[in-house]
Amino acid sequence: MRQAARAKLQRMTTQILIVDDDAELRDLLRDYLVRQSIEVSVLHDAANLERRLERERPDLIVLDLMMPGVDGLTALRKLRAAGDDIPVIMLTARADDVDRIVGLELGADDYLGKPFNPRELLARVQAVLRRRRTVPSAAPEQREPFSFGRFVLDFETRTLNMDGRPLTLSGSEFALLKIFVNHPMRTLTRERLLELLHGPEYDGTDRGIDVQVWRLRRILESDPSTPRFVQTVRGRGYVFVPNGEPNAPAN
Repeated sequence: MRQAARAKLQRMTTQILIVDDDAELRDLLRDYLVRQSIEVSVLHDAANLERRLERERPDLIVLDLMMPGVDGLTALRKLRAAGDDIPVIMLTARADDVDRIVGLELGADDYLGKPFNPRELLARVQAVLRRRRTVPSAAPEQREPFSFGRFVLDFETRTLNMDGRPLTLSGSEFALLKIFVNHPMRTLTRERLLELLHGPEYDGTDRGIDVQVWRLRRILESDPSTPRFVQTVRGRGYVFVPNGEPNAPAN
């Protein structure tokens, strides 16, 4: 892993690993992305993905959902269980949204349904990498811990505890929760959340914020489909409700 990290430091070009059993699609995507000055490597299945990542560290993985042997969801689950947060875009030919939702729950950064235009994949890749690169730095905050429900958010150690037990938070999840905690009972539009997360110059779509909110709800909510702490304000955005009161009024 260290050797792969050192090699990555020596290059500035974006590198993508495509994992798909469809040789025709792999070749099509590789040819298109190379023309966009992106380095591309390929795998025909996910069985050896972890071994490949030990010697090659791409900026992002394009991972097909349906593959013989080890499928995309299983491969993604193994990566995230091992603590690997490398960006992943899932490809799926299934019409059922369940697999897409499961992929997002497991830690995929985005998904794209087949068939698709390679230009759309490029746009998704650029958006995911832009979000990852503009996540606020991990400098500690000098502030008293904030308690809500069964949780305590410690700004100095950047940790979230539930009933005294530490929970795993990614850098982007901590940054989003910190924004909500700093703006309790205030409706924040998707555009405003993106601005607070990435700065006023961010030009990405608001699609990514919905994914981040969904992941945060998976951590905070006993039932993410009926959230109490991070509630949806229909047609406007999201509101953080520290006391978890259902359908709480917001500014």
